[in-house]
Amino acid sequence: MPVSPPAGAAQTSLRGEMPREARKAGITAFVGTTVEWFDFYVYGSASALVFGKIFFPDVSPALGTLAAFGTFWVGFLARPLGGVIFGHIGDRLGRKSALITTLALMGVATAGIGLLPTYSAIGPTAPILLIILRMVQGVAVGGEWGGAVLIATEYAAPGKKILYGAFAQQGSPVGNLLATVSFLAIAQLSEPAFTSWGWRVPFLVSVVLVVVGLFIRLRMDETPEMTRLLEERQTSRLPIRDVLRNHSGLVALGVGAVAAGVAITYVKTTFALSWATTDLGFGKDSFLTIITVALAVQVVVQPFGAVLASKINLTRAVLWMLLPEIVLLPLMFVLIKTGSFPLAMLGMAVATFPHAMFYAALAGILSEVFPARVRYTATSLAYQLCTTVFAGTAPLLSQFLLTSTGSIWSVVALGLAYVVISLVCVVALIRRSSWSASPVGDAVSRSLEEKR
Repeated sequence: MPVSPPAGAAQTSLRGEMPREARKAGITAFVGTTVEWFDFYVYGSASALVFGKIFFPDVSPALGTLAAFGTFWVGFLARPLGGVIFGHIGDRLGRKSALITTLALMGVATAGIGLLPTYSAIGPTAPILLIILRMVQGVAVGGEWGGAVLIATEYAAPGKKILYGAFAQQGSPVGNLLATVSFLAIAQLSEPAFTSWGWRVPFLVSVVLVVVGLFIRLRMDETPEMTRLLEERQTSRLPIRDVLRNHSGLVALGVGAVAAGVAITYVKTTFALSWATTDLGFGKDSFLTIITVALAVQVVVQPFGAVLASKINLTRAVLWMLLPEIVLLPLMFVLIKTGSFPLAMLGMAVATFPHAMFYAALAGILSEVFPARVRYTATSLAYQLCTTVFAGTAPLLSQFLLTSTGSIWSVVALGLAYVVISLVCVVALIRRSSWSASPVGDAVSRSLEEKR
């Protein structure tokens, strides 16, 4: 006759099991977001280096770059749509179903761009198809981020949400680093080879990464919170309606809060790459090396933002992370403008610290602001609307300001505006969502749960 376990044994086993499951969920989120962001960032490098020449050859180089950055923005325009579509799936059917679909969709779109004929082969149809495929990329990554964050944070113990949310956030700099390294390698080709076929290689290589990512995601389990909602039939019938009706104020603050974490990245990389190689005489390979070093710095430094936000008052942590940007961003552009390779590298690396550390904390902050039944939709909407309004327009606006004023200081002012917007909104979001009780711990989690 089987013997029942002693009282409390199941709970003890669960406590021992959860850290292992949480780590597994964090790694799953990290691998998936790395693949998705690699695909998305590869496009940014290509738009800065080659798309203006091969898809918009009938205009001046400056206008060609502007047009290429315009197609870059299209991906951001589609991201809120992806957030709503896959947020609905994730909040109704489960996080896992949504995340498998987004990864497969991204793989198809990225491979399609790698196989796309250029303007010289099929004329105006080429940029039209490029825009369509970029939109599909946007829909995919728009649905990806929120689900990856929830896979990590919904397994985490109370007080560990920000730390585990950083697993999903880490996929962005690693994906960006891999994308930049791939273009750095391809840039060693001759200009004719790079322009004719070399640029396609990173897009096609992504197919292998997508297969690996899908294998890992197919093996993951649904999150405990979503499993409970499904079992109790407590899912929202129309998550977007509930979000707009009950949480629109928090979504609006979330949009502003994310700005410095995402928009400045594109000012520092995509725009800076184009500016340095077009106007300052840097070679493609030399400036890609500079960006590569800065991204490596981000990979190392970024997790410390989540640690800091988990250890001290969250408002104070945010101020410590973002205020240095007011000095370091202008310094970065001053050092790049010298034309010196080591000084430009130093400026880019040091300026990476503030937004990288802040970005690490964002996922955990947003994921705990909203109730579980609409969390996928709400976090996705806040993040992806921000990428549309601020991040996707950043290279385009930066290039426009530089072309219009002839001064890089107008671009610096734009970057600092992103910092101010984030500071105001994230402090308001913290105060409205009870995160001001940091250090983050059980009291905050219980308070938020009671509100739900």
